Amino acid sequence: MGCYKYMEELWRHKQSDALRFLLRVRAWEYRQRNRITKLSRPTRTDKAHRLGYKAKQGYVVVRCAVRRGGRKRQNHRGMVWGKPKHQGINHLKFERNLQSVAEEKVGRKYSNLCVLNSYWVNQDATMKYYEIILVDPSHAKIRNDSRINWIVNPVHKHRECRGLTSAGRKSRGLRKRGHRANGIKGGSYRAAWLNRNITKLKRYR
Repeated sequence: MGCYKYMEELWRHKQSDALRFLLRVRAWEYRQRNRITKLSRPTRTDKAHRLGYKAKQGYVVVRCAVRRGGRKRQNHRGMVWGKPKHQGINHLKFERNLQSVAEEKVGRKYSNLCVLNSYWVNQDATMKYYEIILVDPSHAKIRNDSRINWIVNPVHKHRECRGLTSAGRKSRGLRKRGHRANGIKGGSYRAAWLNRNITKLKRYR
């Protein structure tokens, strides 16, 4: 087995003594740093390379901390001036996953770069830590590389805000295929609903 295979197996066994110790020490270190920190190299080299990272100019890795838990509704004093159905404040969950939120935070801070992908690195009682792979679309090394220069196209600007990254597609329910994806045909459940509930009367029928 190659080096990356051993690293992959090590990260699979997160309850092992070695990794539990590493994660505990690193979680302490991450708590002392800023929420968004630029790194010189990825923590999980094997995972980063599987997700498209290359150790060359134009690629940037950033770690982002996101607070865990649900999303409390932003109502003054928790008062909803409406029906009892809408009066829930605390037990609500955010539509997207925390990994997608981390990508968006980093994408807003480094607005001249494009978010390629991201992966989990650590978590503690209050925070989850993700590393986000960013690409500089204006860098010559990126523009001349036929395997990555698709991201230079302006249609990919802020793809993390539009649910186009892997984590974003997961929260949109687009990981399914075949008969399990009947509820999201057309790109989303809203598109599928509209398609089913609209009457199309062609002119010549």
